Amino acid sequence: MKILDFNTNHTLENDIVKLIPLQAEHLSILSEFAINEPGLWVYSLQSASGLDNMKAYLNKALQDKANKKAYPFLVLDKRTNTYAGSTRFYDYLPEYQTVQLGYTWYGKAFQGTGLNKNCKYLILSFVFDTLGVERVEFRADNNNKRSIAAMKSLGCTVEGVLRQNCATPNGTRRDSIILSILKEEWLGGIKEKLAARL
Repeated sequence: MKILDFNTNHTLENDIVKLIPLQAEHLSILSEFAINEPGLWVYSLQSASGLDNMKAYLNKALQDKANKKAYPFLVLDKRTNTYAGSTRFYDYLPEYQTVQLGYTWYGKAFQGTGLNKNCKYLILSFVFDTLGVERVEFRADNNNKRSIAAMKSLGCTVEGVLRQNCATPNGTRRDSIILSILKEEWLGGIKEKLAARL
């Protein structure tokens, strides 16, 4: 397995989307979503609704990158040359050859456009084919049916539900659904099937 160099700018792109390493100066871009589309974070453990929350969201993402725990991206839709949102892989554990993929959100104009499948394909290709991880895990609020359907459409396997495993920003407890893709599944057909749908 290749160990990720967090000091290197890893830009991932195809004809549809470009994933740009997230930087502090991207706050002005992301703030437009925080101010105009606060509902994007209804199911998120860390809300980025409003300017102050977006600042905290960005700072946490960059701190996790500095601590070599996460690699966040700004998402550019190349079809319209407009910024669409953000995504990242996190809980990177090279000793176990595992990583989680999440903190993904897009403005409403970009939802259902095929952008997400392209983003996920690029990140999955990077972590499986370049870094050589053995397992990619996905988590979501068990009530977030849209997100769960999107993950299942990628070829993820549902592993189960962690009951009330974490607190939400409003103080309630949430059930988290766990899904995953294994390297053998990625190479055994998921990669090819997903590529054919891009």
